[in-house]
Amino acid sequence: MTTEKLDIRKTITEGIGYGLKNFFPLLLMVVLYLVTFWIPYLNVGTTIGVCKAIIGIGRGEVVNPVSIFDKDNFKNLGGFFLLLGLVTIGTTAAAAFLFFPALVIGIAWSFAIYFLIDKKVSPLKALGLSYDATYGNKWRIFFVGLICGVAVCIICAILGAIPKVGVLLMVLAVVLSYAVIVAVDGVMYDFFSKKADAIMEERSAACCGKNEEVVDESEPKI
Repeated sequence: MTTEKLDIRKTITEGIGYGLKNFFPLLLMVVLYLVTFWIPYLNVGTTIGVCKAIIGIGRGEVVNPVSIFDKDNFKNLGGFFLLLGLVTIGTTAAAAFLFFPALVIGIAWSFAIYFLIDKKVSPLKALGLSYDATYGNKWRIFFVGLICGVAVCIICAILGAIPKVGVLLMVLAVVLSYAVIVAVDGVMYDFFSKKADAIMEERSAACCGKNEEVVDESEPKI
């Protein structure tokens, strides 16, 4: 298993760079998602659509804002909800051990939804793949999220202090920041997607090796 580490500074700068280059498509996608999130059933498809957009960002693709409404987003609702159920059960059980294990397992499984959609694996395999791909990088993922969160809080605190229009500017800042954070998530997914591909190749090669050994042993000895 590869032990390459996530570069925190590079991840954030590349995410911000992509976000600025594709700012308006990202912003429109975020606005459409927030506006339609309150519509039952449709909100499931748009959530999956945003996940697909993050996967596309990792590949360097340009975001199509209205792609979050594609019918294809509803094809694997069973797997989507099964994965969410497993994550909920797992993190709730981990939280019983004084919260910290829940944080760790939550980070370890944070890319499972993307692997479910992108790699076409089962919910259980997606969880295992996310856990293995993020091995040795959990704190780096945490600090990427922490740095982005602190930056957004500072910006909101500054804008919120402006008389009369502070609240409005704060809301706008949150929406704009979310668009950039989506881009940062896409950059992180690209990194861990490559690690996941390497893990699957290693497992496939090991499985083929075992099968060859079984075939050799089953052949009659002359």
